[in-house]
Amino acid sequence: MAPPIRRIALSTGGGDAPGLNAVIRAATLAARNRGWDVVGIRDGFNGLLAPEEYDGNGVITLTRDAVRGIGHLGGTIIGTTNRGNPTAYPVQQPDGSWVEVDRTPEVLARFAEHGIDALVTIGGDGSLTIGNHLHQAGLRVIGVPKTIDNDLEQTTQTFGFATAVEFATECIDRLHSTAASHGRVLVVEVMGRYAGWIALAAGLAGGAHAILIPEVPYRLEPVVATIRQRAERGAKSSIVVVAEGAKPVDGELTIVGKSIGQAERLGGVGEKVAHQLSELTGREARTVVLGHLLRGGQPNAFDRQLGLRFGAAAIRALDEGLDGVMVALDPPTVNYVPLAAAVARMKTVPLDCDTMLTARDLGINFGDQMPHDV
Repeated sequence: MAPPIRRIALSTGGGDAPGLNAVIRAATLAARNRGWDVVGIRDGFNGLLAPEEYDGNGVITLTRDAVRGIGHLGGTIIGTTNRGNPTAYPVQQPDGSWVEVDRTPEVLARFAEHGIDALVTIGGDGSLTIGNHLHQAGLRVIGVPKTIDNDLEQTTQTFGFATAVEFATECIDRLHSTAASHGRVLVVEVMGRYAGWIALAAGLAGGAHAILIPEVPYRLEPVVATIRQRAERGAKSSIVVVAEGAKPVDGELTIVGKSIGQAERLGGVGEKVAHQLSELTGREARTVVLGHLLRGGQPNAFDRQLGLRFGAAAIRALDEGLDGVMVALDPPTVNYVPLAAAVARMKTVPLDCDTMLTARDLGINFGDQMPHDV
């Protein structure tokens, strides 16, 4: 039988996503309603590993007052980072070079010093992988899946995704009129890393004419043919949505850079595609990069509700004595799945899913097939 819980910690890691504060609010209230104390670790695990950077306040108390009225706010009130992996923490050497050090024993010691009995870690595959590592090292851990990319296995959807798609769709809607006014090809680059969920969902909803996603290595000839076919039918403008992780056949990912302790940063493929389309079609092509706009702003109703459900479910899991699990959406319920299974592989777009089939039926080009000549 699991020992009783007196105090839990919440941690948000990786990129921010709409709905994080809803999770924090629900988990805090649900825990306090059980008589547990709740603290938040600042900026992933940095509040524990570098408390001097926070004037000794790297771990803050989360009271009812602290979480009042935050459910509709974007971001996270306890901060986040994608550079504070305690299993590979960047440490600068005297000669100026950097090495990655495993500070897991130190993290566990800090949890004990603060009297923390369990951790609710809220994040994507990176944060949940860290959570699983800490669980295996002896810490009681519950994971909450968070990513606008929707690329986590074992959960039907992650919070933040719906808001990102909604905003991207609104942007595409707005671009139709300016593209038509100028007779341009507009290339819209969206986030998603190695999965094309945002590009596919927003591109379909927004009426894009071509969508390039990581799951389908592309050639530009079919996209060019689609643009020319549309022009022959009297449509002088076209919208092409490109996922940041899209790559050409026999080509490479477009990478902005990589820093120690941080995953590679994707970006720039939209500009490449626009330049090539302009050369191949003789038409003016412009690029719009939505980037971090997809992460910011208020969560929509779906993501607020999902965040609240996930936060409360994480506390129920602890109350039921569970450990090393992630809460997961399995409509109409929220279930629990092993953390190890949740991070075992990435969830990418199935090429035979209904959304893909619908897009192809509508004539949307994915850069792998020439358009029908009808």
